[in-house]
Amino acid sequence: MGDAGEGLIDAEGRIAERMEELERERTRQNHGKIIRDPEKVQALESLRLARMELDRQLVATTHERRRAQLNDAIAEVDRRMKATEATMK
Repeated sequence: MGDAGEGLIDAEGRIAERMEELERERTRQNHGKIIRDPEKVQALESLRLARMELDRQLVATTHERRRAQLNDAIAEVDRRMKATEATMK
């Protein structure tokens, strides 16, 4: 069992060293860069996709009331995108 235990300890040591190395590399790459909140980035991307879908529907829609609804929805999505972008800066 001695050899197997030593191998396990060596493997754990290599994993720990690799994790530290990756963290140093990540820190070096992010030096001077803005680190963004992943939840806000995801929210902004969701809003962009929603806007694209609303634009697609607007182009395909001929009914005036539906077009008005879509325009209102697009305006709301734009407002939310601006608010989200403002909190990311």
